[in-house]
Amino acid sequence: MSGFIGVLSLDTRFPRIAGDAGNPGSYHIPARIRIVEGADSPLIVRDGRPSAALAERFIAAARDMEGEGAILITSTCGFLISMQDEIAQAVRIPVMLSALSMVAQLQAAQPDQVIGILTASAASLGPNALAAARIDPPCIRIMGLDHMPEFSRVFLAPKSLQPNHFDRAAMQAAVICAGRQLIRSHPEVTTVLLECGNLPPYAQALAQAIDRPVLSILDGAKRLTRQN
Repeated sequence: MSGFIGVLSLDTRFPRIAGDAGNPGSYHIPARIRIVEGADSPLIVRDGRPSAALAERFIAAARDMEGEGAILITSTCGFLISMQDEIAQAVRIPVMLSALSMVAQLQAAQPDQVIGILTASAASLGPNALAAARIDPPCIRIMGLDHMPEFSRVFLAPKSLQPNHFDRAAMQAAVICAGRQLIRSHPEVTTVLLECGNLPPYAQALAQAIDRPVLSILDGAKRLTRQN
């Protein structure tokens, strides 16, 4: 397959380790990362559209990548679901900015399943984001990582305060802890979806720890490129 996956990235300082949605090597086909200047995590991780100026930068970046030969536009942050329709209308190639878009597909395939969402911020994953993803709230259960100090100090801090390295083992432990909390609170969950693009490096370990399938934006990108 010719072409590449165009990845719209937040403007961050922390390392994008193997498996992170912002690491081009994480994808099953060639990928290019386009950092959107000024897209600091606290400005994007919220229940609503980014500012008009930032939104225009995301749209321009998507169009540029389409012009360069991208066959799919995705992103490093699931909260960009608020711009899914807008960017999809701005380009002529498939767009999946968030793993949250997969919920409706999973629900259509198996209407009675309950999907757990592990998110960077449960407080920010509100009605606007869910509506943008066309998610029916009764079919999901949400657990945030914003209460995990190891996670929040790295990924939710402003760029100027983000570290330039972190302990992967400690981060994995935090993700597994949150995943286990999700399953303890909601044992009816059948599949776990990772909203956050920083979480896929830990997907395999999490799946083993909670004995549930775990899906991320990387899986969504793979499905879309195989369909088109």
